[in-house]
Amino acid sequence: MQSGIPTEKPGSILLVHSGEPMANPSTAKAPVIVTFDRKELTTIMAVYGRKVGQGEWRDYAMDFLRDRAMFSIYARVSERPLFVVEKTPKMRNRQGQYTVTNQQGRILKRGHDIAQVLRVLDTQLAVVG
Repeated sequence: MQSGIPTEKPGSILLVHSGEPMANPSTAKAPVIVTFDRKELTTIMAVYGRKVGQGEWRDYAMDFLRDRAMFSIYARVSERPLFVVEKTPKMRNRQGQYTVTNQQGRILKRGHDIAQVLRVLDTQLAVVG
């Protein structure tokens, strides 16, 4: 290598992407993404399944990003989800890593326990007096 420009050996192939620094593949790390674990998904799907059975919800989508995981709930085919359940680990030590937001983006419930946070979606529980 002379002056930062890679040279080619006879019979070898050299691939260089412009704009990207050359990295050693053995030291390159895969991007870290946030996901829901099995217990969290089981809790979410229990509420979701109940609402689908009642005919209130029809579809869902999951998105896994670097800073949060999202479970979006749709009442019918539309552009915007009816509710979004988010897991944001950065908020773990503050107000809780789980939030439920509505279609307008208003936070309905936030907390440390996903089952407790999801209770805002499950109107099945009613006070009988």
